[in-house]
Amino acid sequence: MAEELSASGSGSAGVKLSSLLEQGWRIVEEVEAGTSCSSSSEQQARVLRGLSLLQEASTQVTQLQLFSSNEDLEELSTADLRYLLLPALLARLQQSRTRPHTRLDALTQARHHFRDFLQRCHDYKVSHFHLPEDRPEDTPEDRQSVPPGPPNLVAMAAKRQAKIERYRQRKELEAKLVDVRRVVESGQADDEVSRDFYLLNIRRWITVSLEELESIDQEIEIVRNMDVLKQADAQRPAQPARPPMKPFILTKDAVQARVFGAGYPSLPSMTVDDWYEQHRKHGSLPDQGVPRRVAVEEGEEPEEGEEEDRKADNDDEEALRKARDWDDWKDSHRRGYGNRHNMG
Repeated sequence: MAEELSASGSGSAGVKLSSLLEQGWRIVEEVEAGTSCSSSSEQQARVLRGLSLLQEASTQVTQLQLFSSNEDLEELSTADLRYLLLPALLARLQQSRTRPHTRLDALTQARHHFRDFLQRCHDYKVSHFHLPEDRPEDTPEDRQSVPPGPPNLVAMAAKRQAKIERYRQRKELEAKLVDVRRVVESGQADDEVSRDFYLLNIRRWITVSLEELESIDQEIEIVRNMDVLKQADAQRPAQPARPPMKPFILTKDAVQARVFGAGYPSLPSMTVDDWYEQHRKHGSLPDQGVPRRVAVEEGEEPEEGEEEDRKADNDDEEALRKARDWDDWKDSHRRGYGNRHNMG
């Protein structure tokens, strides 16, 4: 009686159930279209609204007991056939929950719904596919105790080929759905066309579920590893700040460093201001005239060139006369004049 009530659509339960499915299915299509940012508050509110609708529909389907493992696909009415999609639609919306603190829970529930959908389709023999194993929840200790083995190239090649085949089937189903959807939305579809429309959608979601299960398993492993790293960082004691390292220069070996130095002409040991201040204190700057003053103070005789410069500065007549005579002699005698020794 419950199946007849749901299939015929008479009664409040049947009407409400079909409305819940239609609204939730529409939200799933909007989310898949990606018209807005998946992590925006508006999109997440839409996802939660769709989850609420589809979960209510799934609860009513369970209460009405629409599906049984003892039935065949031909025994399901067209009106009830569409409710096979409920777990897949729920899984898709669970995948769309992007809050970091609930991501692992969302992925776990999405995997459960996808697996439930595939199991139900496998029981009704909707399509021929390999049903993935229902992997039990393992603990972190169990995951760490399994050492990674070498890659199985044969299995990887088979997995890749299966993925290519699923992609081809999905494209074919989506192409057929475009034509059938126009007839269904126009309101001119009979029972056979409507049944074909729901079967095409179910088979399309089978290919989607098989693909998404693989990606969910990979993401679950990543999220768990991230949680383990965060816990390890939180439990790690705070380390004291390290003192700043002094700059150093790398050389090929110690011998080269001792022989050729650090590879530069010289390394600065003081600033320009420090050098200037040091020479100023010792009075050794050029404008201070220290060497001449020190020599005079110590009673040393000035050198010959310095003495001549001093006399020239003091306008000594004798020195000027000798200088002029020397210049005149150089003008009338070329360089080397008189040096005729051993020249024949």
